[in-house]
Amino acid sequence: MPGGGGSQADDARAFREAVRVVLGELGPSDRAGQGLPFLPELPGRGATASMTGRSLAVLEGLDVDLQPAGWRLTGTSGTPGLDHRRTRSLLAQDLDTLEELADGYEGAFKIQVAGPWTLAATVEKPRGEKVLSDHGARRELAESLAEGLADHVADVRRRLPNLDRLVVQVDEPALAAVLGGAVPNASGFHRLRSVDRSEASALLGQVLDVVSGAGAEPWVHACAAGTPWALVRGAGARGLVVDLGVLGAADHDVLAEAFEAEETVVLGVVPGTDPGVLPTEAGVVARVERWLDMLGLDPASGHLGLAPACGLAGASAHDAREALTLLRASASRLS
Repeated sequence: MPGGGGSQADDARAFREAVRVVLGELGPSDRAGQGLPFLPELPGRGATASMTGRSLAVLEGLDVDLQPAGWRLTGTSGTPGLDHRRTRSLLAQDLDTLEELADGYEGAFKIQVAGPWTLAATVEKPRGEKVLSDHGARRELAESLAEGLADHVADVRRRLPNLDRLVVQVDEPALAAVLGGAVPNASGFHRLRSVDRSEASALLGQVLDVVSGAGAEPWVHACAAGTPWALVRGAGARGLVVDLGVLGAADHDVLAEAFEAEETVVLGVVPGTDPGVLPTEAGVVARVERWLDMLGLDPASGHLGLAPACGLAGASAHDAREALTLLRASASRLS
């Protein structure tokens, strides 16, 4: 859902509307099949509200600033610059809005943060080149994210004290490219060396372990083909959020194993790039039932969720509401 694209007041109103949509469509009601409300992200408000900017606001012990080429680490001074203060301030304001509108909310809730490998593939070191290029820098970034995430989870629980379940979705859209040596360097003329799978698992696992230790449920989301779901699950993810349209044969087997182990599998079945053109409820249900039948799975025997294929960042408030209504109705029919 885009931001207002105008003044701060317009953007604040857009965020309030997004929260109302999420709580209204996915929160508890007398309708069957409660959804999973979440903290919206509106990247249309600018870099401080992007997936990367939002996640950098959570870092502990590392400072960042915004350059023409994107976000860059600036060191460990403990004195955040203007851009870093802005992204932290925006997150705090959004949490204030959530706390106000979700006052008294009981049930489950989800927050999102970019994972260590997606951040490493996106953020640059102080003197240039991406964090991904430096073994020590990517380890330090993952540690900073993990430490800050523990505080972030505690803050959300303080603001929403009646939650009986908090999910932390770690977004790793770049993980497949990191492992495949497909991430371009800062100049764009070369590709950075691929990362060893054991290191990829270890740093991702470090962040997921912190989520579990904070009393939340760690999920991992990626909508890129080739995402190593067995590695993700082995690193400690207890929820896998996938785009059903890009899965390979081996992916299906991993998801079936997770489902049978009573972990959560969330299938992306609604397009995020053109949310104004939605499938029918019957079409969504039939597509998911075919997938379940192919794997011999009973939807009532596991934890199955439905979601947009890769977010709704380009959707209007109206289109987002329609998509969430469709997903909730489809999930109710399946259950």
